[in-house]
Amino acid sequence: MNTLNLLQASAFLHIHKEELRKRAKQGLIPGVKIGRAWIFLEEDLVAYIRAHYPEPRQAMRVTLGKEYQSCHSTSAETPGGSASRRRQESALDTLLAPATKRRRSGTTTN
Repeated sequence: MNTLNLLQASAFLHIHKEELRKRAKQGLIPGVKIGRAWIFLEEDLVAYIRAHYPEPRQAMRVTLGKEYQSCHSTSAETPGGSASRRRQESALDTLLAPATKRRRSGTTTN
């Protein structure tokens, strides 16, 4: 097991030593303070980094060429996925559109 001091661990993680000290004190990064010195296990830091990798997305795991997904309860085939992206975007555009005032109708001025 390889141990690292505060400076070595901050270089390993590519963060400032004070930020590492703060996160270790909060328990966000695995480390222990023995006496006046912080000690970090290299294996724990590698595990910490790997825990922050993004998870593979569902769309990336879809088999190519398989357009329809068979329903397990019946023999019917149903299209997979959710609402189309264009439909979702238009719904968001409607919600985010600036509010406009209605013009009065039926008023006359002289």
